[in-house]
Amino acid sequence: MPEPSRQKDSHAEDLPPLTKSATRPPELPGKFVTPIAFGTILQPLNSSMIAVALVGIRSHFDAGNSVTWLVSALYLATAVAAPAMGRIADVFGARRTSLTGLVLVGAVSAAAPFAPNVATLVVCRILIGIGTAAQYPCGVAMIRRAADESRARPNNALGALAAWSQVTAALGPTFGGLLVGGFGWAGVFWINVPLALIGAAVIMKWGPADPPTRIPSGGRLTALMRVDPVGMLLFAVAITAFMFWLLSLAATPAWWWLAIAVPATALTVWWSIRTHDPFLDMRLLARRALSFTYVRTVVTYTAFYCVFYGLPQWLEETRGLGPTGAGLVVLPIAAVGVLSTLLATLLQRNHGPRVALIAGTAALCVGGLLLTLPTADSPILLLVGIAAMLGLPNGFNNIGNQRAMYVVAPADQMGAASGLYRASQYVGANLAAAVLALLIGDHANDLGLHRMGLAVASIAAALLITSLFGLLRGHLSSRTAQAR
Repeated sequence: MPEPSRQKDSHAEDLPPLTKSATRPPELPGKFVTPIAFGTILQPLNSSMIAVALVGIRSHFDAGNSVTWLVSALYLATAVAAPAMGRIADVFGARRTSLTGLVLVGAVSAAAPFAPNVATLVVCRILIGIGTAAQYPCGVAMIRRAADESRARPNNALGALAAWSQVTAALGPTFGGLLVGGFGWAGVFWINVPLALIGAAVIMKWGPADPPTRIPSGGRLTALMRVDPVGMLLFAVAITAFMFWLLSLAATPAWWWLAIAVPATALTVWWSIRTHDPFLDMRLLARRALSFTYVRTVVTYTAFYCVFYGLPQWLEETRGLGPTGAGLVVLPIAAVGVLSTLLATLLQRNHGPRVALIAGTAALCVGGLLLTLPTADSPILLLVGIAAMLGLPNGFNNIGNQRAMYVVAPADQMGAASGLYRASQYVGANLAAAVLALLIGDHANDLGLHRMGLAVASIAAALLITSLFGLLRGHLSSRTAQAR
């Protein structure tokens, strides 16, 4: 059966058709899935644990609001580094790149608690972000290699990446609270050391081996140039300026960041076209199904992070539950999200990613509409029920988008394609911050929550229409092919 990624895209919403075979190939063995998935927990864990350590860090350094850069720095570093590390993985091997990232995370995390000031700690968070950013694109690339070599299906492996990510992101604040209680704020850094060591050990033992690295006649320096450092730098400037502009929308828009982002993006495109082996291959983005998947991922995660950040804010400020109560009310979002990930994995085995995306966007539309109901006097059971409903779309959308990216991306560029997919998620996170600033403002009252709910429902409705249209086109294309 031909690889779906080699089929020609016919429309932006189209995904390669999934044909059924009499003898269905087996799923990827668990001995590959566990070590690959384990490394990917570091990024969501570090992004969520820091929330409970900020007060201690602020007090220790007498730092004021500058500690918020510890949160933004990791997101910015991950958005920039994920595509870059994916490209490096395509050139030097996913297993080697993953191990290098884990070593970086372990070493920096061991030293971070001894930082003399917040600025140094921010640099440490940037380096941790680079190391953790390598794990997802390297993980998907290793899954692709192991699946191709063993002629196995990657559904369970991709499902594991999604499920582990949701569990660790949701449990991060709780886990971080225990660490801060036992070891102070340094605990959220030191925990990375044993986790990185365990991750490296299991990948070395069970991770699929990289293909032999062909060192050109010019040596390793020439091989490093294949990564296209110029293109990587231009992309880093473009996306960093764009992310800073998005972050500024929450207060006073800094339009000069956009004045940097636009020409930097143009230079990135120009360099990619004229370079023989570019970091950001325009031919990759010219695959309309892949580009559309990135756009859909940005929009989906804008809605997701609106809920992720906006609902707890309303629960604390208007419903008066406090941080602990708000955390318990939104816990069903994570719990149901894990369950929906398992259901989506089963669903797409027989019906492909489109059906999972339709189910996810439909549930997100319903969840957004439900957010227009609560008031300051709403009972807790109603709020818990709405939170559970909001957890349902997460697994379906995550699995659907992830699988859609997997089937249309070329196997030899899976690292770079996966890195861009990860970057798309964090662009959505920053867009959500801007949306919340416009809809909720400084205080999350009932009106702000209801506006947010309508915005989420509208986004989901637009995504649902495009998914249904793509499904219809797919059926029409299949009938036309059968008629011929």
